[in-house]
Amino acid sequence: MKKVGSVVAIVLLISGCTSVPVEPQAERVIVSPDKAPKGCKYLGQVIGNQGDFFTGGFTSNKNLEEGAMNDMRNKASKMGGNYIQLVTTRAGNTGAGGYYGGGYSETNVTNLGNVYHCLPSSIGE
Repeated sequence: MKKVGSVVAIVLLISGCTSVPVEPQAERVIVSPDKAPKGCKYLGQVIGNQGDFFTGGFTSNKNLEEGAMNDMRNKASKMGGNYIQLVTTRAGNTGAGGYYGGGYSETNVTNLGNVYHCLPSSIGE
């Protein structure tokens, strides 16, 4: 029984190290800090996230950032969007500092964006 618990813990740990995959229909969603081109229809806001206090410490910063972006693109695609105006990006840090000599590490990344549906010609598709 202990072996099963160990295997489950290892699988969870390893899965926490990879980034959220981008779904095929979301691969063409454009993310930009620029306002959407004229004529695009606003669909709402979306939040993309990767990491937490447990798995984030075992996930590279690159995978945290890529996963949060992919999560946001996946959600925007499901809303019918093909353009995201990136509003904010935040990285969370967890750790023990102060007198205990510990350190902090990036454990999660969260993106907030405005989702639009644009004519493909207006966004270079």
